[in-house]
Amino acid sequence: MDPRRRLALACLAAGATAASLARAQAPDLYGARRDPAQHFFAPSLGSLKADLAEARRLGKRAALIVFLSDDCPDCARMRREVLSLSGVQDYFRRQFAPLAVDARGAAPIADFAGRPTTGRDFAASQSVARLPAFVFYDLDGKALARFDGEIRDAGEFVRLGEFVASGAYRTSTFAEYRDAASSRRIR
Repeated sequence: MDPRRRLALACLAAGATAASLARAQAPDLYGARRDPAQHFFAPSLGSLKADLAEARRLGKRAALIVFLSDDCPDCARMRREVLSLSGVQDYFRRQFAPLAVDARGAAPIADFAGRPTTGRDFAASQSVARLPAFVFYDLDGKALARFDGEIRDAGEFVRLGEFVASGAYRTSTFAEYRDAASSRRIR
């Protein structure tokens, strides 16, 4: 066999082996699965104003409000496949105050100003139209960055957190940040 062909086949086999090994190990990158209600979302005080004050007291960078609903299939997939991973939970709980708001719910909450509202009305006031929606707020309740819709995987979700934690949201979109991060990993 031609030595160049043998080398090409060896490279292909090594690449396939490395890719399958990476796929097999990928779930372990983010640890065991745990209930997101207990381990991802911070306990809410029922008032977003109070939740922000608590986040400030705990030294968090920002609050992440995840707008979701029990009848949303993409929300269920995010809970099951991304928000349940211990590494994702630990990263977001270290950096942010992750809070859940039922975007279709009628349960009473208080908004950032302490005014009574419902999850559904608060979501509407934040122009949430697609679920799940991920909105990062500074600790005064000002929106910093948002991502509407399903996030592909845990890696992309952590990159979204890094996008906000690094301050990159000030100068670029998440798509630009994500694409630049991907091209840096390829090189």
